[in-house]
Amino acid sequence: MEEKKAFMREALRLAEENIENAAGGPFGAVVVKDGKIIGKGGNKVTVHNDPTAHAEIVAIREAAKNLNTFDLSGCEIYSSCEPCPMCLGAIYWARLDKLYYAATKDDAAKADFDDSFIYKEFSLPKEERSIPSLQMMREEAVKIFERWNESENKIPY
Repeated sequence: MEEKKAFMREALRLAEENIENAAGGPFGAVVVKDGKIIGKGGNKVTVHNDPTAHAEIVAIREAAKNLNTFDLSGCEIYSSCEPCPMCLGAIYWARLDKLYYAATKDDAAKADFDDSFIYKEFSLPKEERSIPSLQMMREEAVKIFERWNESENKIPY
């Protein structure tokens, strides 16, 4: 348990460092494999002008690069806060084995990082969401999926 606390302390340190360096929001994350940190991330949204540069995403990208794979099975992620919907999706796509987090999404909301709007949007029918979503050119897109299914060069993920 002490080792796990050390990994979480590193995620929290990265979150605090972000505040000190004005590098982005107060979030940090680390990806761990076999007891070693293989990816670190602090929130870089404002410094990189990248709305996807959340701490967990940054840590996942670094871990995948360091391991030279998109499949992070066998790894765990430690986050200073309960992940937002985007980061939680990335954690699932990366196939991380376990998520540890410190603060909750409600704690984050008190600091003006409120994801409840996005969670509510997901549950609404498409036509009721705040961003219009219009389908077009489905037939052409389906042909591309058919081509993918027939391809011998595909790498499943």
